[in-house]
Amino acid sequence: MKLIWLTRGQTWGFRFLSDGGEADPLPAYDEVFSGLEAQPEFCRHVGKQVALRFADPLDRKDRAGRVIPHDFIVFGPMAAEIDTVEDGIRLVWPLVADEFDRIWNLPKPPSSATITAGGSL
Repeated sequence: MKLIWLTRGQTWGFRFLSDGGEADPLPAYDEVFSGLEAQPEFCRHVGKQVALRFADPLDRKDRAGRVIPHDFIVFGPMAAEIDTVEDGIRLVWPLVADEFDRIWNLPKPPSSATITAGGSL
């Protein structure tokens, strides 16, 4: 499954933790998230992909006390199964939850190349 994932940790700012195999995931991200910067949660189909944002399911906060958001672009067959934020949390979050548990409190984020969630991202 191809997945782009952008989030922040407790002490580090927004980073792409999964680049979906893109050399530069920013253009794809900008394309599907454009105009939605202020929306705290949403699910938006764009072609055959889904832009998805939701607050951290465990209500983790950064050092400034802000809830950590998770932004995803989901590609492929799973995108067709996601119509709501709840669908996204149910289907996408289990793919990354363990990895985020491991890294969210690190002083520096890992590179996007190291995030594989069981080798499937």
